[in-house]
Amino acid sequence: MSLPALFGSTAALQQAFADGLHRMLREHDGLGVYILALANAANEPELWSRLRAPLTERHHHHAARITSALRQGRPVNEPEDDLLVFLKLLALGFEHLRLTEYRQAGPWEIQDNPLRALRPARASAARIEGLRQPFNPEGFHFDKPFLAREILWQGELLGAQVALFYNKFPFAPLHGLLVPEKGSGLPQFLTPHWHDYAWSLTEALGDALPGFGLAYNSLGACASVNHLHFQSFVRRTPLPLSAHAWRHNGGPQPYPVAGYRFEDKREAWACLADLHQGQTAYNLIYLPGRLHVLPRRPQGDYRPAAWAGNHAWYELAGGVISFNRLDYERLQAEDIEAELRRLALS
Repeated sequence: MSLPALFGSTAALQQAFADGLHRMLREHDGLGVYILALANAANEPELWSRLRAPLTERHHHHAARITSALRQGRPVNEPEDDLLVFLKLLALGFEHLRLTEYRQAGPWEIQDNPLRALRPARASAARIEGLRQPFNPEGFHFDKPFLAREILWQGELLGAQVALFYNKFPFAPLHGLLVPEKGSGLPQFLTPHWHDYAWSLTEALGDALPGFGLAYNSLGACASVNHLHFQSFVRRTPLPLSAHAWRHNGGPQPYPVAGYRFEDKREAWACLADLHQGQTAYNLIYLPGRLHVLPRRPQGDYRPAAWAGNHAWYELAGGVISFNRLDYERLQAEDIEAELRRLALS
């Protein structure tokens, strides 16, 4: 099977990420594109080195025009969310912007992600009744025309038409949103067909892209968009969930959120079908040849700790995104383990 060129190696995907961001900055002048490019560059040292100069120029351009408009009482023709994020950036000062930084706390991974901390609040914390809701063509979805500029690549991949979007506020390396058949109005509800597809895709790309994986949040498990999509990433190091010490990987230690590891896609689907039957929210991590299934308490059924945001696939896999430097420096392994245990089904 021949793969599209950008999936041929990690270097090719990194180059495609950088080229796409360069192109977006050249072709689109809005704040949304600038914020997307800045957040992706700040999340990847290689991208930052390539894009710092054009991002600096674009920052000063936007700062001058927006400051002038506000001082003169003229309207700023930008979405309110994007304008709010940019005003926060102005308050921080571009020269003081920190890149994403990581540290370990016991088995857990903590990241200081200043750009994601500026992300506007979404509905992914609201209580959701049921795992399947009808697709709403009038609501937010990935087939909106204005989102076309945020597509890194689209075309046929493993027999399906897919679009790979940039994540506007990434928290994983080479973080994308993979949307299959985006014009078909598929809700965020996994079926046997798309489960098989995700399983096969991670196997097909795993050799060329070491560390490649797909993640999935069900409704009720902090999926913020009711339009079928997976989150893609290419990690240099395994997620904490993948450590050999955990019982689901054959080790002696129980994981704080009891889950399952499957190496057979049919057995995995039987588990997912049971979760659907029981209306149990879950997060998934597809890796080449295996799937981690993490049933959990639904969003809105608990109050996260003050230092924690929404708990989606990354958090269930042992990661923490801190929203201020003090939390990043002070959090301990026992804090994270206790928070994960609160998500476990009783």
